[in-house]
Amino acid sequence: MAILQRSDAPSRYRPEPSVLTALRTPRILTREVLAGLVVALALIPEAISFSILAGVDPRVGLFSSFVMAVSIAFLGGRPAMITAATGAVALVIAPVARDHGMDYFIATVILAGIFQLVMGLLGVAKLMRFIPRSVMIGFVNALAILIFTAQLPHLIGVPWMVYPLVAVGILIMVVMPRFTKVVPAPLIAIVLITVATVATSLNVPTVGDEGELPESLPELFIPNVPFTWETFTIIAPYALAMALVGLLESLMTAKLVDEVTDTHSRKTREALGQGAANVLSGFFGGMGGCAMIGQTMINVKASGARTRISTFLAGVFLLILVVALGDIVAIIPMAALVAVMIMVSVATFDWHSIRWSTLRRMPKSETTVMVATVAIVVITHNLAIGVIVGVIVAMIAFARRVAHFATVERRVELDEPVPTAYYTVDGELFFASSNDLTTQFEYADDPDHVVIDMSASHIWDASTVAALDTITTKYEHHGKHAVIVGMNEASTTLHGKLAGNLGAGH
Repeated sequence: MAILQRSDAPSRYRPEPSVLTALRTPRILTREVLAGLVVALALIPEAISFSILAGVDPRVGLFSSFVMAVSIAFLGGRPAMITAATGAVALVIAPVARDHGMDYFIATVILAGIFQLVMGLLGVAKLMRFIPRSVMIGFVNALAILIFTAQLPHLIGVPWMVYPLVAVGILIMVVMPRFTKVVPAPLIAIVLITVATVATSLNVPTVGDEGELPESLPELFIPNVPFTWETFTIIAPYALAMALVGLLESLMTAKLVDEVTDTHSRKTREALGQGAANVLSGFFGGMGGCAMIGQTMINVKASGARTRISTFLAGVFLLILVVALGDIVAIIPMAALVAVMIMVSVATFDWHSIRWSTLRRMPKSETTVMVATVAIVVITHNLAIGVIVGVIVAMIAFARRVAHFATVERRVELDEPVPTAYYTVDGELFFASSNDLTTQFEYADDPDHVVIDMSASHIWDASTVAALDTITTKYEHHGKHAVIVGMNEASTTLHGKLAGNLGAGH
């Protein structure tokens, strides 16, 4: 059975359909091409907005999105996932552009990519398995809220015609899939609303109002910064923060897409791909970025894309649209893109998680972890901080639960030739559960001989060994002899290595 599992393991990561299958199948290829076009349209205002957020020219975000989408299509470990300039990354590195200028900004992006490559080689991606489901749900729900709230500036203080346009866009995306799924509903909504506003000469905000679109291709950019330790100390903190935020958001998004598509992806390859994409982005004058949950959900969920073709074409279409067709793209109403993103936020939110029937059955600790993750992300607008806090809350909740799993039972035999107190320790022993282990023994009242039976327990860490040392030392102070018996092989090895060397009881 084990041999079968090993031989089947690579197939878990084989994408279905493959790129070759998609190229040979017109129906699938059409779906991938149209999905790439929809994503490219949705990327333009986002990239411009994030560039402004980072304090750089809109071209920086647009070029970054093009380079990263195209490169991750070949290098990434998660097919159909969209990588481009993001708000989380923009927030982290914005102070560099403001305080040190463009050259230091680009150097920071390149160094962040190098940090991600190192993290990928060190296997940081494997730590994803330690993120609980409740944190994952909190991440998804917070992301949906952030996607929705990011649309509010486009709905406040705007001409009243924006509201019916958004409503019509939403209606089209709800109704169209019931008639046809050949053309993605978001693309139909964007085209129809654009045609309607142009035909009726409606004066509503457009993509062109968000910022100037580039008219040339990206060029190689070598940052002009001193190659010194001082430069490193300036940019390294921001680069490390960017690397961590980008990697965490990308791996969380990859895990979410795995669940949506019921497939597996190579997380370590994704980490290496993100690093390489950021390095390439920097050398072409881009602001870097990471996986984009909103655009990825448009690609995978709304448009049904499943291969690297959609990711690659999203980058290619983006460049064509902003460089060659900039005048046409500029007239697309923001209301159409806002409608698309609102539908994405609705589809992203895990509505099942907040139903009363679910909350009633779910342990309070799980709900607390989810709410904490959502709250921190929404307050800080930083997904990485929210996830880290969520994991910490989950760890505390878990430690509190298992702390009560270890029990100690006492039995005294006074009729034996040597009166003896027998203690049976049951449960998993680690820093939380062994914390009050020393209080479970009757040092003064026990007879001179004490036997502590560990056959029903397991020692996991130095804290437990220190607790056992404290127990035996306390018995010695009372002039009594305590012996520990029944430890399994792993516990015996750890106890033998550390016992008496931890300073316990002194």
